[in-house]
Amino acid sequence: MSNEPVLITEIPSLPQRADDAHKGEVGRIVIVGGRMNEFGMIGAPALAANAALRSGAGLVQIVVTAEAQAEVARLAPCATTRRFSPGGPPLSTLAIEFGADAVALGPGLDPSVTADVILELLNDYSGNVVLDADGLNTLAAAGRWEASWPDQVVLTPHPGELRRLIDGLGVDTDPEDRRQAATDLALRTGAAVVLKGAGTVVSDGDRIYVNPTGNSGLATGGTGDALTGIIAGLLGQQMSRINATVLGVYLHGLAGDIGAEELGRLSLTAWDLLDFIPEAILELEPEEPE
Repeated sequence: MSNEPVLITEIPSLPQRADDAHKGEVGRIVIVGGRMNEFGMIGAPALAANAALRSGAGLVQIVVTAEAQAEVARLAPCATTRRFSPGGPPLSTLAIEFGADAVALGPGLDPSVTADVILELLNDYSGNVVLDADGLNTLAAAGRWEASWPDQVVLTPHPGELRRLIDGLGVDTDPEDRRQAATDLALRTGAAVVLKGAGTVVSDGDRIYVNPTGNSGLATGGTGDALTGIIAGLLGQQMSRINATVLGVYLHGLAGDIGAEELGRLSLTAWDLLDFIPEAILELEPEEPE
C-alpha cells in the first residue's frame, strides 16, 4: 500500500432519536438465515435479530425457510418472519418490500441461499448489507465476486473465514498480519471489513480501528451473530458505515466485559450477551444536565 490507513481512536456517538420518532423511522432490518436440516441452526438469526432490536432498531424481519420459521419466531418474538424459498421472490425484492435500511445475511444460513442468491442481493439492493458466517463462506467458495454498491457492504469474518475470502478473491496478503489483511481485503472489495478475534480490527481501506473491549468470554457460539445484529441495527439508524462498524464492535466487546464481570468468562453465553447490550449503551449515553 502506498498510504497507511488513518487510525481511528475515538468511539462514535450513539445514534440520536427524536422524541416523536416511531418504529418505522429508527431502523428497518432484515436478517437472512436459519435452517432446519441435519444441522439445525435456528438460534443464529434469532440472536442477530434480538441484538439489532437491543441496539435500537425499530422493526426487524427474519427471512427464513418454511421449516425453520415457527421455531425462529419463538426465539425472537419482537421480530416478524417471512419465508424464503428457491424460485420465490429474490432477497432484494423481500428487502425492498420491507423497506429495509439494512440486510444482515449469514447467521445459520440455509444451503438454498446459494452464491447466486447472495450476488443478486449485492447487485440489486442498494441499501446496507452485512455479510457474516455462511454468507461469507458461500461467497468465498464462489471465487471472485463484486458488489454494485461496495460502499454499502460490511464483511465480518473470523480468521478462518478471512482466509477463505482472500483465497477465493486472490488477495495477496498475509492473513497473520491482521491489520494488513483486513485493509487489503477492504481495498480489494470496497467493503468495510470487521476481522473478529482478540483486538477486532475494522478497516475500510482508508481508516482502521483496533478494538480494546472484549474478552475470552466471547469465545462461544453465537456471539458473532449478535455482533452482526448490532452493526445492522446501527446502520439502520442512519449511521455511516465506518461509524456503525466501529461503534458496533466497541459495544459488543463492552457488553461482553460487563457480562463477564457479572457471570464470569466461562459461563457467559451469546444469549446472556443480549441482556448486557443495554448496559453497554448506557455507558456511552451523555449525562442529562441537572
